[in-house]
Amino acid sequence: MAGFLDELEPLTNAARAELQAAADLAVLEQAKGKWIGPHGRFTSFMKQLGGLSREERPAAGKQINAAKAALEAILLSRREELELKMAIPSVPSDFTLPGRRRIPGKLHPLTQVTDDIVRAFRKIGFAVADGPEIEDEYHCFDALNTPADHPARDAQDTFYLQGVEKRLLRTHTSSVQIRVLEKQAPPVRIIVPGRVYRRDNADATHNPTFHQIEGLYVDKNVTVGDLKGTVEFVFRELMGTDVKIRFRPHYFSYTEPSFEIDFTNALVKKMGKEWLEIAGCGMVHPKVFENVGYDSSQWTGWAFGFGIERIAMLRYGIQDIRLFYENDVRFLGQF
Repeated sequence: MAGFLDELEPLTNAARAELQAAADLAVLEQAKGKWIGPHGRFTSFMKQLGGLSREERPAAGKQINAAKAALEAILLSRREELELKMAIPSVPSDFTLPGRRRIPGKLHPLTQVTDDIVRAFRKIGFAVADGPEIEDEYHCFDALNTPADHPARDAQDTFYLQGVEKRLLRTHTSSVQIRVLEKQAPPVRIIVPGRVYRRDNADATHNPTFHQIEGLYVDKNVTVGDLKGTVEFVFRELMGTDVKIRFRPHYFSYTEPSFEIDFTNALVKKMGKEWLEIAGCGMVHPKVFENVGYDSSQWTGWAFGFGIERIAMLRYGIQDIRLFYENDVRFLGQF
């Protein structure tokens, strides 16, 4: 019996090495057939048990079966490794690429209106700027010539962050105006769409969070006439060619002179009104230019801003601003 089993260990070692070295599944299957398949070396080895005595057979069979079981475990482990290797693509996949099948859906009505506004401004050479929604008091108020005792800076009007000194949720996108002017030399021609926050939910036309867009143009010899012409162009692009615009004197701390913008068209008259307030605007205050290092004797500019929800509500005849945020597919599917 000893001579018969002397071959078992070398055969087992050779089989183990060949199975573990298999480079792919095809080579692994060949190794399996050679060693532990129906016609493999270990199968033929088992057939030699008949030449042993009845007393020697059980112990020899146990040794051969143990060696074969160990090789089958190596075979299973190596097969799993090779299958996993085959599943990993040889070239890295870019999972940010669009899929082959587009899931049906529509843009949110506020996104549609924002895209239309941006498109109108781009026609006349404006670039899009962006900035943080969590702001500091300097960029949101101080640099915009808003005095410390202004009502907009009170806690009942503005969301201040608890435990963070002088940090707040921006009340307008005008804070981005300051950030751009600090970094860019004139001329400047930008629009700033974005989400803003105010403590205001007095009725169905106000919400604590809403979207605003600001336009800013700074250059030499910029006048109120440039401002009015731009406003008329943009609102006719958005609301139709029958739009008429009028300016009324107003007060904003960061513009001088300042105006409220009213407009009228068929939609306004359908509501039973002659004019509707739509935006605020004015010539950039010299103090704002000083705060960002511009020479107000050489540069002039205008700024105006309005709520995107207000435009969407007028365009689509929506009476309640909260509908934009409820994610009701019955509502959203209409646009």
